[in-house]
Amino acid sequence: MKFLTLSRRRLDLFPAEAFTPELLAREGLRVRELAAEGILTQIWLRGDLPGAAILWEAAGEAEVRAAIATLPVFQAGMLEIVVLAPLKDYPGFPPAS
Repeated sequence: MKFLTLSRRRLDLFPAEAFTPELLAREGLRVRELAAEGILTQIWLRGDLPGAAILWEAAGEAEVRAAIATLPVFQAGMLEIVVLAPLKDYPGFPPAS
């Protein structure tokens, strides 16, 4: 099952300087690990504010939440998940043959 998350950095609680190069390097490493595991399938930086849009492949929402909980920025309380939505196939496209 596919899921989409939209996150935002908690700049209301943490100054931009709190997002140190070391923290962001650990975040990037964990993102690459989740991608290698196959649960995180695509990621984009948001264009409207600091945060990310992530496409996940998981058995259920609990698996996505567990993966998010391993992200260093989330563990530090510096990341808010604004949207976590399950996705369904769009019926306007025929199945691939």
